[in-house]
Amino acid sequence: MTTQEQLTQVFNDNFVTYFRSHAAHVNITGRNFRSDHKLLAGVYERRQAQIDQLGELLRSIDAYMPCGIQDVLLDSQIDYSPIEGSADELLEAVRGDLELLKGSYEELMAVADDEGHAEISNYAQDQILDIAKSIWMLNSTLE
Repeated sequence: MTTQEQLTQVFNDNFVTYFRSHAAHVNITGRNFRSDHKLLAGVYERRQAQIDQLGELLRSIDAYMPCGIQDVLLDSQIDYSPIEGSADELLEAVRGDLELLKGSYEELMAVADDEGHAEISNYAQDQILDIAKSIWMLNSTLE
């Protein structure tokens, strides 16, 4: 896979992860609502911020950001089915999405390194660290 192809994959995966974590944030209920709601806000806000960043990275290598929502959904590795269930089920689903997204960023880092796109590799590494922190927080909350 090329940097452009993997960057597009990351865009798609990030977009679906953003949407699902935002839906979980809004729809979560339960005794730990306040802390779960706040935790999920951090997840979706950071993923939302990356939508523009990823689009601009694609443009920086003379590629275009995906323009069709159906293409984004169908080409994502993240399950785009409704995110529903108890608070723990929502947190587990978001964690699973983040684990897949982290893998997409790891692949991007490797491909970008191979093709000499140090700036994209560095960006991917920063996102891997951010996602790993979110996964740790979700794991700690679910224990």
